[in-house]
Amino acid sequence: MTHVEDELISQPECWARAVAEAPGHRRTLPGRGERVAIVGCGTSYFMAQAAAALREGAGGGETDAFAASEFPHGRSYDRVIALTRSGTTTEVLGLLEQLKGRTRTTAVTADPDTPVMSAADDVVVLDFADERSVVQTRFATTALTLLRAHLGLHTDAVVADARTALSAPLPEGLLDRTQFTFLGRGWTVGLANEAALKMREASLSWTEAYPATEYRHGPISITTHSTATWMLGPAPEGLADQVRATGGMWIEGGLDPLADLVRAQRLAVAVAAARGLDPDRPRHLTRSVILTP
Repeated sequence: MTHVEDELISQPECWARAVAEAPGHRRTLPGRGERVAIVGCGTSYFMAQAAAALREGAGGGETDAFAASEFPHGRSYDRVIALTRSGTTTEVLGLLEQLKGRTRTTAVTADPDTPVMSAADDVVVLDFADERSVVQTRFATTALTLLRAHLGLHTDAVVADARTALSAPLPEGLLDRTQFTFLGRGWTVGLANEAALKMREASLSWTEAYPATEYRHGPISITTHSTATWMLGPAPEGLADQVRATGGMWIEGGLDPLADLVRAQRLAVAVAAARGLDPDRPRHLTRSVILTP
């Protein structure tokens, strides 16, 4: 079993632990009404997108998401949350240093022995969700689960759905497709972006992601009998029929969207195996991006 396989199957337990620990982090995570920005790089940025949409949609307060390198310094925030598994990513550390003394910052990380511990004002350590693999799975979803629980948006059904996502077979014929498109709405747009990234990293697949209603505005033109379109969360009315009319494969799960992301992670590993690739050694990637001056 690869590291990424071992880590992705541990997600239900990691989520349950994050939920149990969430009350202890009330003071380090944003309070209701705070103006907040959530930042990250790669997978962490996509989790930031999902968390920001969830918080604002729940009435928690104005919440934006940015790639750490694209943070708008002309805007003011009550708190900036940085998601960083390694605690060493150059862009995240640089941003936290720039915000020091100006804006309260919270880092959510997996490694307590890294520079982020002193770079941020507050730190949440999810070391039980740390990973050996380059490809992120459980840390990202556990960090998002922590933030969902903090917002009161997590239920026990989410963990149950994750276990179902790990045990149920993938749709028949899915591995034979040559192109994959993931769609989302609201907070699941970030999940769709992350599902597509997993497919690219682990299996070198031709993969795209869009807000679901934007799919009709051009991207559906590539859909054929050799493609799969996967909806994370409820689909816009009529979209499934439009995709099926092209001959493309339509996938819409009945699970919590975060659990459905686990199914997409499994797909990425399965496609990698079918192509003779090692998902623990994705091409051109390292566990953390550390830029030299």
